[in-house]
Order: sequence, then structure tokens, then C-alpha cells
Amino acid sequence: MRVLLVEDSVDVAQAIQAHLERLGHTVDWESNGTEALTMVVADHYDLIVLDVMLPGTDGYTLLERIRAGHLKTQVLMLTACAEIDERVRALDLGADDYLIKPFDFRELEARIRVLMRRMGGDSTNVLSCANLTLDRKSRTVRIDNQPVELTRREVTLLEIIISRPGRIFGKDELIDKLFTLDDNPNANLVEQYIARLRKKLPSARFEIRTLRGLGYRVVLL
Repeated sequence: MRVLLVEDSVDVAQAIQAHLERLGHTVDWESNGTEALTMVVADHYDLIVLDVMLPGTDGYTLLERIRAGHLKTQVLMLTACAEIDERVRALDLGADDYLIKPFDFRELEARIRVLMRRMGGDSTNVLSCANLTLDRKSRTVRIDNQPVELTRREVTLLEIIISRPGRIFGKDELIDKLFTLDDNPNANLVEQYIARLRKKLPSARFEIRTLRGLGYRVVLL
């Protein structure tokens, strides 16, 4: 999942970014609210983790502008304020969830998993495709209940493409979801990761097919 983290505290932001990246998410970080709005408009994000107190544009104003632009990106608000009025304000402006600082990273993970399930219309953390299962919580993959060793980014790519079997995922879309703005990725890198997945999943009862000029699609066998 591609995440935009908007947080002006360097220590907090670096800790959140490192933690989410270890879980397989692609994270861009911005500390200024005004700059973050430009990034939201220019790029597609699955989730925005948004602090309230920010230089430039505060979190509430940023959230209001995001929703005014009819962007349906999931937004998880972060704030040190525990007042109920502040939480109600955030939810009424369009926040999907609200987390009070300081927080336990386990709770942050759990809330993000809930938002991911909501996006995919799933009721559990386990994503299934034919004889393969992917546990979003443990970031583990099994085929016929046997573990499959994949890298963090390979798990993320697999999660994306098996979430919608039959849907075509273009290379540009996969680049957006897999890599940060600083990674300087290209289409060849996506091809390499697709090739690695095919090599590591020979017993999966689905194929990752290439549609020339369009992208990739998972087809059940």
C-alpha cells in the first residue's frame, strides 16, 4: 500500500516511516501541510497518515481540502489532543480513523489493517487467491498451507495483484504503489519483480499474465 505520511516531528515521522516500510508499505514523508496538499493532488495514495499540527496548512484544513476535491483516499489522523470535540471534528471533516499520540505501533498497525480491509471489502486480514493465502498482519504467504519465502516488496506486489484477480494493473500504477518518490524506479524494475514472483510461485493455481502494452493480470487456472 502506498502511504503519504504528513508529520512535522522528525523523530516521530522517521519511526513511523521505518515501521511501515518494514511491514511492506511504500511511504512518502512530508512535514509541511501545504506541500503535502500538492503531493496528494499529484500522486495516488492508498492512505494518508495525517498529523493535526503542521506548518503551512494544518491537518484539519488539509483534510477539508482533500475531501472538497472528492478524493476518497483513506485518512488516519494523528494528534496529541484527546478532547472528544477534536475527534468529532476530524471525523465530521472526513477522517476515516483517529489515533491519539503517544500510541503503540501495534495499534497503528491494527488500524491500518482495518482501513485496508475496508478498501478491499474484506472482513479478515487473510487474502486468498486459489491455493495461495497472504496474511496481511504477519506479511506471510502460503501455498497449500506451505510457507513461501518472499521479500517485503515481493509480498506487497503480490498483495496488490491478487487483490483483484482479472483486473489489469499497468506498470505505472504498480510503480506508484511499490516505490517512493526517492526510489527513482522504472518499468524494468517492475518486470524484474514480476519475474521473481513467477519463479517463486510455480505451484500457485493462477498465472500472472503479461498483456503487452497494458500491464499484468492474475488469471485463475
